[in-house]
Amino acid sequence: MLNLFETENHKNVFVDNLSTGHMVQANQHVIVNNGEGMILDPGGHKVYTKLFAMLSSEMRITELKHIFFSHQDPDIIAATNGWLMVTSADAYLSELWMRFIPHFGVDEMVVERIKPIPDAGMTITVGTAELKVIPAHFLHSAGNFQLYDPIAKILYSGDLGASLGMDYSIVEDFDTHIQYMEGFHQRYMPNTRALKIWVNTVRQLDIDIIAPQHGAMFTSKELSERFIDWIDTLTCGTDLMPDKYDIPA
Repeated sequence: MLNLFETENHKNVFVDNLSTGHMVQANQHVIVNNGEGMILDPGGHKVYTKLFAMLSSEMRITELKHIFFSHQDPDIIAATNGWLMVTSADAYLSELWMRFIPHFGVDEMVVERIKPIPDAGMTITVGTAELKVIPAHFLHSAGNFQLYDPIAKILYSGDLGASLGMDYSIVEDFDTHIQYMEGFHQRYMPNTRALKIWVNTVRQLDIDIIAPQHGAMFTSKELSERFIDWIDTLTCGTDLMPDKYDIPA
């Protein structure tokens, strides 16, 4: 665990890679303000037990009041029922996926604590911190959000910025790091139009750190700006598709 930001009343904690075996690597993050906590994209069942135990060093589990889901993938929401059954937290998920999440076995007695995020986003108050839920639709989910913490100036960017295959958690050399991001973004991000909307959106924010859900983080303003500039020039998704596919023999 690593503190990305810490003051007397506010803390942003990074949990590095609890994934094992054949699971895709995934990061978890915790925000604590004045004793009240939020966990971001908490992951699946095999991560749940380890992450739950680690949280006790950061807050009383009774003070975990919020769970943020950037989108509907199983590496984010598969353990939803466990978190809701043992805490009093409310969870937040795009309104597009509200009728899909019960398929992960969410009990009827807690499903009402999953709150829909409207397409335009919203503000979630954790302690006294007003965290901004930022639309990032189609990056890569049709109903997709990122979370911005204006106190720590951290943008939690979900799958945007993801990197795979390197052995470090913090980017130091952006140009060298591109090789670990490029293939993922070309395939998982839909097209340049969606990327341009994101770039125009986040350039309104004061960002010191961009923290993706997979791979290494950009932990300086300079590196965060380099990433935004790179996204602004990236060709991906449907822009790379052929005019037709051949029918399999």
